[in-house]
Amino acid sequence: MNFLITGAGGQVGQELQRLLPQANALTHSQLDIGDISAVRNAVQAFKPHAIINAAAYTAVDKAEEEVEKAYLINHIGAKNLAIASEEQNAILLHISTDYVFDGKKTEPYSETDASNPQSVYGKSKLLGEEAVLQHCEKAMILRTAWVFGRYGKNFVKTMLSLGKTRRHLRIVADQFGSPTEAQDIANALICMAKNPQFGIYHYSGMPYVSWFEFAQKIFQAAHKQGILHAPQLEAISSEEYPTQACRPKNSRLNLNKINNAFGIEACDWQQHLQDLRKYL
Repeated sequence: MNFLITGAGGQVGQELQRLLPQANALTHSQLDIGDISAVRNAVQAFKPHAIINAAAYTAVDKAEEEVEKAYLINHIGAKNLAIASEEQNAILLHISTDYVFDGKKTEPYSETDASNPQSVYGKSKLLGEEAVLQHCEKAMILRTAWVFGRYGKNFVKTMLSLGKTRRHLRIVADQFGSPTEAQDIANALICMAKNPQFGIYHYSGMPYVSWFEFAQKIFQAAHKQGILHAPQLEAISSEEYPTQACRPKNSRLNLNKINNAFGIEACDWQQHLQDLRKYL
């Protein structure tokens, strides 16, 4: 199967390259998905059976200031890829986010729940989803959450870095979600591409935790592995740690649909913490 990976320099993109070494992989510097002509030229040149769009503007707080840039990548870029995929009769797999929800629901979110993003990042990603479904018949959207991995910036790497110099950390304890390892997202996307069933799907790690609980698990593992002494953690509210972007307090995703359609099980993110040195 001939794959084209866009956003190949990101967390998931680099894992996709590792798992699909024969794929045509393009970083942002090699392909600006906001440029429809460049996207069309790339798709026509590589003639992929499947395009996996791992390109995204993910700086959630910075997006509140760089609004145009966020929409260019997350909305217009997704639309451009959908148009080019349709013209090539290729499958398009597009990564989206739990931030399309407002977090007010008390149960995990299913694919049919109403979206109501509260941030520029979430709004731009939702418009990207809508554009993908509108312009490409062979489209699959994978919403995921709290991504971490060996590449790029993420919560695990930030905690390990701060833990080296700080003896006390204040961590938000009233936002709940699902940490998800980038490698597991890449594996899920490849599985979906090989047995396509079009539509929107949720995929994330288990168990559900708060950011505070996630940090606890990271530092417990780091201490056990002799990487560092765990700092003292203080649980705080979202109000005590104000950010530019509003984040959903409930980011938990229901994974029944992807399990029923593809047999894909939730990844156990705690297993990945057993070898923290790969994140250093």
